Amino acid sequence: MTLAEELKARGLIEHSSTAPEKIFSVPRVAYNGFDPSADSLQIGNLASILTMKRLGEAGHTLIFLVGGGTGQIGDPKEKGERPMQDERTVAANTRAIKTQIKRILGSVPFKIVDNADWLSKVKLLPFLREVGKFFTVNDLIKRDLVRKRIETPDESISYAEFSYTLLQGFDYLVLHEKYGCDLQFGASDQWTNILSGVDLIHKKLGKDVYAFTMPLITDATGKKFGKSEGNAVWLDAKKTSPFRFYQFWINLPDESIEKYLKVYTFLSLIEISALMELHARSPGDRQAQETLARLVTEIVHGPAATAQAAAAADALFGDTPFNELSRDALAVALNEAPSVTLTKKDVADGSPLAEALVAGGLASSKGDARRLILGKGITLSGQTIENPDQKVFNGDFFNGYALVRKGKQGVLILVLK
Repeated sequence: MTLAEELKARGLIEHSSTAPEKIFSVPRVAYNGFDPSADSLQIGNLASILTMKRLGEAGHTLIFLVGGGTGQIGDPKEKGERPMQDERTVAANTRAIKTQIKRILGSVPFKIVDNADWLSKVKLLPFLREVGKFFTVNDLIKRDLVRKRIETPDESISYAEFSYTLLQGFDYLVLHEKYGCDLQFGASDQWTNILSGVDLIHKKLGKDVYAFTMPLITDATGKKFGKSEGNAVWLDAKKTSPFRFYQFWINLPDESIEKYLKVYTFLSLIEISALMELHARSPGDRQAQETLARLVTEIVHGPAATAQAAAAADALFGDTPFNELSRDALAVALNEAPSVTLTKKDVADGSPLAEALVAGGLASSKGDARRLILGKGITLSGQTIENPDQKVFNGDFFNGYALVRKGKQGVLILVLK
């Protein structure tokens, strides 16, 4: 299977400036850009990075552009202006993003550039003469996003954001002249901006360069993942812990799992097909989700953090006995799950379980707790509780901890001090 065939089979090509077979018929110098609007990338960006990694492994040269310059303007969005960030914030975000890209790419060679290096030196009059004259206002205002903003008085677009597409086109021109870059890649919502560079290079230099985009990665409701949508799953462990990151993938619905396996893993298409066949036979085992969660979390956070997250998750929600957790995995579980501390004095004569359920947020009141217990919805240390007056005793703890579950997803750790 050729690279073009592989990318199409994985659903990684939505738009292309010419036939993908032609684009990938010779080695290219490809670039992908990110604006540092936050101090971390998220899983939508991760899909782009991994697609670039596929290009790198196929022999293409990779350039990642961090928009230290364009990030100070902000790419237009459908509603409202992006808040302008100061240079210090943009610089700090840029450093963080560079570190994340390096970790994900691993041994695949690549170059990272910052467009602040040239955009900060651009003078207005030369830019208008050498770049601006190749863009017509007529064409720019026909672009869907710009047109919508213009037609909505309360969402009118500023000249700063209106000029963003010229800056991105100029980036492609600079990379072409400096590094021989002849292929730009991005998500489909960047297609018109990407074409600006293709057109600029053709009009100014008379050369043909290429571009392609992948479909936007969306959540279960069809919304794009991102900070502005409020549904970002971050690559920074401080913003989305490895445990929460792992849990996101393992909780994906069955209907989207094959798509994510194709985008986010390097399993072959044959391996994915076999995995989905096993999943279809026994969907309750969630083997496909577990494989996806493990592989993607390893890419972003490494094998050790992944193993701890997986072990903690299986102890909290699966079949692993809580007392068998390693020290590191136990620390993850204690950090991620709600807990209630009981003293040895509390449990000497028995501490009411209903009170612990309320204190730990598994029940809204003692009455609610009693109803849950009577409905056989609560387990303590693996045992279903049926007595609404059940008490917690010292013998319920193993190494100072006892796990309470509410159904399949609600958990509470009781800590004995």
